[in-house]
Amino acid sequence: MNNALRITAFVAALAATFGTAYGVGRGTAPLVAAEDRPAQQHAGHGAGEEGRAKGAADQVAGGLQISDGGHTLALETPTIRAGARTEIRFAITDESGRKVTAYQREHGKELHFILASSDLTEFRHLHPVRAADGTWSTPVDLPKAGGYRAFADFTPVAEGAENLTLGADLAVSGTYRPTALPAPRAGVEVDGYRVALDGELRAGQGGELKLTVSRNGRPVTDLQPYLGAYGHLVALRSGDLAYLHVHPNEGGPGPVVSFTATAPSAGTYRLFLDFRHEGKVRTAAFTVPVAASGKGVVGHEEGGTGATGGHAH
Repeated sequence: MNNALRITAFVAALAATFGTAYGVGRGTAPLVAAEDRPAQQHAGHGAGEEGRAKGAADQVAGGLQISDGGHTLALETPTIRAGARTEIRFAITDESGRKVTAYQREHGKELHFILASSDLTEFRHLHPVRAADGTWSTPVDLPKAGGYRAFADFTPVAEGAENLTLGADLAVSGTYRPTALPAPRAGVEVDGYRVALDGELRAGQGGELKLTVSRNGRPVTDLQPYLGAYGHLVALRSGDLAYLHVHPNEGGPGPVVSFTATAPSAGTYRLFLDFRHEGKVRTAAFTVPVAASGKGVVGHEEGGTGATGGHAH
């Protein structure tokens, strides 16, 4: 039988074979003093201080629910075709079914939209445009067929409102070929840059992750702010697509960008670092297993690039 299964067969088996949850961190803290914007941790977000780690472990990771806090992610484009530039449309609706048109701005945006494939080899951090009626839209070109998860990360306009990360399934039609999760490695190459990962990701405990950016054997010391931060880290848990948000610690503009993160459980996580240099945003991806004892081993270096990433504004 041809190993290249059509998407119809894939979709039928998707519920039984996939569901990749990730602890995701979007390292996007604005460049202000810590006392001006204290680190916070709640569902979908990572702590900026280890002292808040326990509270993070008690929270449910974001992105596992399509509805939460009286809001729903209504994906108006649930299916697109692989390899074709397509406009994805969606809305956030309230308890009455009305489209939400007012959001708090975080890191320069009202809403962050992330797409990730079930096998964690495709990743997109997008910034859609909102129409007056509350409909969001963004162009995207996904080269691989298969199952994807769409995440909407936002904070409603309401006193005391907390950040929400809602998730919905997206099917990308075409010839589906499963890809194994990339092996753990301590360093990856991305578009001529080398990004090295050092530190621990621990279950239920805060741990520091340091990512060092270099090019041609020299440290990159002039990283540029991207959405108000020198680095954005998203972590996704393999198996159920759980999403965690991680803000960077103080520092910059490179070569090291550090984050304090807490894994909600043991498992395998995929970390995506967005960094900007010479006007272009690039994404470095790492696979990190977290043992039940709480220690996440970065793993031995094996070369390769990890996942493919992309950005839209």
